[in-house]
Formats: sequence, structure tokens, C-alpha cells
Amino acid sequence: MIRTTAPFAKPLYVMAKPVGALCNLACDYCYYLEKSNLYKDVSKHLMSDELLERFVQEYIRSQTMPQVLFTWHGGEALMRPLDFYKKAMALQRRYAGGRTIDNCIQTNGTLLTDEWCRFFRENNWLVGVSIDGPQEFHDRYRRNREGVPSFMTVMHGIELLNRHGVEWNAMAVVNNHNGDHPLEFYRFFKSIGCRYIQFTPVVERICSHQDGRHLAAPMQEGERTAGFSVTPEQWGSFLCTLFDEWVGNDVGQYFIQLFDATLANWVGEQPGVCSMARTCGHAAVMEFNGDIYSCDHFVFPQYKLGNIRRNTLVEMMYGEKQQAFGSMKQTSLPQQCRQCEFLFACNGECPKNRFVRTASGETGLNYLCKGYYTFFKHAAPYMDFMKNELTAGRAPANVMEAIHKSQGRFATLHQNMGKETEKTE
Repeated sequence: MIRTTAPFAKPLYVMAKPVGALCNLACDYCYYLEKSNLYKDVSKHLMSDELLERFVQEYIRSQTMPQVLFTWHGGEALMRPLDFYKKAMALQRRYAGGRTIDNCIQTNGTLLTDEWCRFFRENNWLVGVSIDGPQEFHDRYRRNREGVPSFMTVMHGIELLNRHGVEWNAMAVVNNHNGDHPLEFYRFFKSIGCRYIQFTPVVERICSHQDGRHLAAPMQEGERTAGFSVTPEQWGSFLCTLFDEWVGNDVGQYFIQLFDATLANWVGEQPGVCSMARTCGHAAVMEFNGDIYSCDHFVFPQYKLGNIRRNTLVEMMYGEKQQAFGSMKQTSLPQQCRQCEFLFACNGECPKNRFVRTASGETGLNYLCKGYYTFFKHAAPYMDFMKNELTAGRAPANVMEAIHKSQGRFATLHQNMGKETEKTE
């Protein structure tokens, strides 16, 4: 596994929120809507042109790599007009300094138009669309403030993306409702031609607050889990069932972020997603007013690093506070995790979910631990096989032929190969 403690070894990455938490939807499980409460004294949560230019120039100047990726997020990022992003691209060209600039944007898909899609296609933007599977699943929690469901509008947006040839992928939230239907969930995405899918488990806790619902801060114990959260048992079953469908039929054709990250950890490479990496802290978030926070899931006052108008991105992102935040992912692991045979595969997952206790009463165990362990145990023979193929310079997709030849007895086939699960950190 590639390891380093040098802070500049990873590219600096800051996700920008040009409208803060503003959104035209009011999804029940959204963790970001309430962030507007941090800025109650501001009438308009919109990034100014002055701040946009400062950010673009500073962000490019802070990079150590020849490629620079800008990510635009929300709230709903398309609530800024198209002219805002045209201006951002003009600034990127002005300050590029020979670097290659790429852009991606996350949207709920409801505001997409032909004009937006032409812009994305002409400028090679990658678009992430939030969609929770078939209509029954999606509309359960993804509605606007008047309770109007959003599925049909999202699907229209996807049709526009496809019509204009825009590259897009899906971000799908797994919750207590759709978590019992992994195959229907997955096959829906295949039916609409989506080949890149991020399945994200929703885990939130509710605490009482004078302003109504309030989500608990990460790693804070003693609050009840929100009803829409997926359970550890659901998550484990969801992943195992989904994996069986994928590994038997779709390796190399459909790309599921968690499975790709797991295989990367299995072979000792960087997983490409912070939740599964050994450390974190290189990906921060910038609010509409220039405030920088350690992570999109840690937008709480105690995790604020500073403001781009007063502090440079380099001093905030490579400073002691953020470096401590990143290394905390490893240093805060309970003994149960340190002794786990699959620590190398999940690295304790995201710290935001570490709010339960181990069997011995130690704090800091990940809420989803049981589900992940079930999945890794189930997937181990297949991951071992794909690792062996990669090591030999062959395609991991060969696992599908091996499964079919073994007539479902893949675990026995794996044992006959004389390979054991590699236990590494």
C-alpha cells in the first residue's frame, strides 16, 4: 500500500458551494439544508463575483499537480445562473498558468435544460446526478418543500443529458426504504444506461433543538439514529446481494465506486474515495462566503479552518489543524478495528459514522461496522481472485468466467487455487 506522511503528497482539493445550502428540494435525509443556520445574518447565500475570482486564482495557484479539478456542489449548484459558471471558466483560463483544468458539478437534476446540457457537453463537464433508483424509492424522501415528488423531473433531466451526450454518473443514497431492494435498485440504473454509480449509505442522528430538527455532529454520542438511516444489517445484505450480481455479470462494464475502492485496497493501491482511505483531510469544502471547513460532512463551527479572504488555502489545508483532522482517521480507531482482519479494506470508513461503542465498551466504532464486515467476508474470495489477475497482468473481469465455470462454487475454486486472503494494513 502506498503510504506517506508528507502533507504535500496529495493534491489539495476544495469543493465549492456557490449557493451554500440553498436548494429547490427539501429531501428528508439531506445533511446540508440546515447549514444555512450557520449564516442566519446573511440575506443572500450567494458567492460574489469577487470571491469567485479569488477562489479560482487561489485554488489553481495552490495546486502541486498539472491537472486541477474544480467541483461545484450545493445545496443545488444549478440555482446559480449559467453565466456564473461561464464566468468561472473564463477565470480558470485566465489563471490556468499552463495547467489542465477540469470541472464537475453535482445536481439533483431537476433544473437541467437544453442550454445547461449544451454548456456541459461543449466544455466537457462531468455531471453527477442525485437519484435514488426507481420512482417508488426516489420519491420516498426526495421531494420539494411543498411535498411534490421529483422523480419525473429528474428523469427528464437525465434524458436531456443523454440527448446532448453529456458524461454523467449517479449518486444514489441507500436508506431504510430502498436498502431492502438492492437488485431492483441496481437494475434500474443499468436500464437507463448509467455505468458509473456511487451508492452512499445515509447515516444521521437527530438531536433536539429549539429550531426544530437538528443533526448531531460527527462522532457525537448519545443521539438517536434518524429513521431514514440504513441499518448495519441492511447495509451488509445490500452490498452482498449487489456484489453477487455485479461480480457475476458486470465487472469492467459497470463501475460501482465502493467495489472499485475495495479492490484498490485489496491490491494495496489508493482507493480513490476518502471514506475508504487510510487517512483523509485533503478534501475540504468552501461555503458561499469563503469559509473553509475540514470536510463536507464536518461543516460545524469546530471544524472551520478559516476564510479564504484572510487565510491562504495552503496554510489552511496543510496546516496543523487539518493535518490532525486527516490523521485522526487512523489514530482514533478503537482496538477492535486495529485487530480486525479487514482493517486494510475499510480503514474504519468515514469518521462521521464512528459514534457507537465496541463490545468492550470502547468509543469510536463505526455504526456500519457489522455491515462492512459481512460484505468483506463475503467478497474476499472474489477480491483475492481479481487481485491475482491484476498481479499477473490479466483483467479482473476474468472473475466472471471463473464463477460461471465453477457453477457457483467459487469459494471452493478459490481454495483450490491455494490463495489466502492477504492481511495487510
